[in-house]
Amino acid sequence: MTGSEALAAATRALTAAGIPDAGRDARRLLAHVLKVPAGRLTLFLPEPVPPDLGVIYNVLIERRCERVPVSHLTGRRLFYGRDFLVTPEVLDPRPETETLIEAALAAPFANVLDLGTGSGCIVLTLVAETPGSRGMGVDISPEALNVAYWNRNALRLEDRVRLATGHWYEAVDPPGSRFDLVVSNPPYIARVEMPDLAPEVRDHEPALALTDGADGLSAYRAIAAGAAAHLLPGGRLLVEIGPTQATEVTAILAAQGLHKLRVIPDLDGRDRVLQAVLPGG
Repeated sequence: MTGSEALAAATRALTAAGIPDAGRDARRLLAHVLKVPAGRLTLFLPEPVPPDLGVIYNVLIERRCERVPVSHLTGRRLFYGRDFLVTPEVLDPRPETETLIEAALAAPFANVLDLGTGSGCIVLTLVAETPGSRGMGVDISPEALNVAYWNRNALRLEDRVRLATGHWYEAVDPPGSRFDLVVSNPPYIARVEMPDLAPEVRDHEPALALTDGADGLSAYRAIAAGAAAHLLPGGRLLVEIGPTQATEVTAILAAQGLHKLRVIPDLDGRDRVLQAVLPGG
């Protein structure tokens, strides 16, 4: 079977299983199996697929039909131009989160704290993009932090990014440290919204990173409550939000004395990031 024939059969199977963008996923998985850049896959399609690789490809397609995310099948996810290790223990980095990256990079910073770092994609990207900066990522999940360690070391940022296990600001070391930038993509999905999520998200990503098990606002309350004690005067707080949460999260941050609140939309025009500033500086 040639690559073209394998790709066509896989696309039909994924389409029949109701997978969105079936052709895209079929191509990504075939490129992964053949170990070729996705952008150059077309050059290899006329060639026969080695039988052992054909078996592996079919297994991956079967698992994708079961709604296992592509990133969990390949173990990788591209985020802001860099390849990150992804496992079921961390939230899959999403293109929408690049809105937070762009907003953070729009003003200078020297020291950034990432609350709920997961794979580390946010803090590692920000530090990698900002020469001379340093960062710290914290997460309550030791398993997630293991993935962040791997990504940090792969990007050779061991000397510039510290990682620690703990609950929000409790993990900051040394205690009382202040930052000119605090960022977070916290669990903001309300418990009642969880059943409506896509199976790839609901059944395969860590619930701890998706929902607070309540109204979806608990993380923002905790982040806002500790912001004044961990931001430098004039420092910025940037949090990713759900598309309907801007008004509620704005009120939570304002109640803690943060000002210059601004909602930043993603490329689809949906509310995605909320920026606030600690007075002073």
